[in-house]
Amino acid sequence: MLNQGAAAAGGQGENTENAAGAELAQEFVRFAVEAGVLRFGEFKTKAGRMSPYFFNAGLFDDGAKLGRLAQFYARALVASGIGFDMVFGPAYKGIPLAATVAVELARLGRNVPFAYNRKEAKDHGEGGTLVGAPLAGRVLIIDDVMSAGTAARESIALIRAAGATPHAMAIALDRQEKATEGGRDVEHSAVQYVRDALGLQVCAIATLADLLLYLSASGGDAQMHTHRDRVLAYRQRYGVEDTTAPTMAAGSR
Repeated sequence: MLNQGAAAAGGQGENTENAAGAELAQEFVRFAVEAGVLRFGEFKTKAGRMSPYFFNAGLFDDGAKLGRLAQFYARALVASGIGFDMVFGPAYKGIPLAATVAVELARLGRNVPFAYNRKEAKDHGEGGTLVGAPLAGRVLIIDDVMSAGTAARESIALIRAAGATPHAMAIALDRQEKATEGGRDVEHSAVQYVRDALGLQVCAIATLADLLLYLSASGGDAQMHTHRDRVLAYRQRYGVEDTTAPTMAAGSR
């Protein structure tokens, strides 16, 4: 009976965590839409696909929006339970993310060092390509989205060359769609590749499934329902089967 009770308590705790993750994801999608960062229409992706939505993290372009984005990253990371010793932001978009997320993590009681890289090595002053704390221990890579895993591979090589361990990756939105190799679609997403082939845990604030939940919950808004139908059609064509939950797409902890 004691074991059954413990199992039940564990299940209740997991359900509570999933509910909190779902709420955070919906809050983030709503914020991204209201900020104009997540837009609907017709957009050409890097893979050459015509997508009915576009997530442009570069439009988190003032202090208030960037600060709130950092809060979402920090909350998602704490909720994921992923362990790490420092944060690394790959140039260029990862640079402000690493700094602001480190600030938010410290505010939540988890003070960790951060670093980022330059695209070009500096030949004066401190020199080199790395800025900030020395890379050491388990490193969390932080970026906005993941299209092909190229930035992840480059960051992994840089971190290993410094003698540290690339351990996990945090992104804002997991598009949950097929990656491309040699111009052809493959059956896995970039996130699945990073998680399964490169061995990194991945934490996404929200996923394509969360976006669809947001659009489906938009009441009688006919325009949102039209967007939902177009996103659904896109997912049916390019989506991947994923074992992660629709929210808090973290890999194994």
